[in-house]
Amino acid sequence: MGIEHVSGKNKGKVMLFALSTCGWCNKTKELLRELGIGFDYTYVDLLEGKEQDEAMNTVERFNSSGSFPTLVIDNKKSIVGFKEQEIREAFR
Repeated sequence: MGIEHVSGKNKGKVMLFALSTCGWCNKTKELLRELGIGFDYTYVDLLEGKEQDEAMNTVERFNSSGSFPTLVIDNKKSIVGFKEQEIREAFR
């Protein structure tokens, strides 16, 4: 899968599933950077074939509507959409 890494403080495994054209996805990415959190992200719309299918399966495991952005923390908690307060609280 085409995963990019952004260096920062280790707050567990943080994965952002996003779309390259999604403003809310970009706002989520910028908030994580502002908070100094280390995280990985992938633009699901830029993946192809099996890689895209695998990414969507993962997204739908944490977010049954399959919407973006989907932020997954430690493969346990997910935050769907740009919810600034919830994201800030998750990393306090």
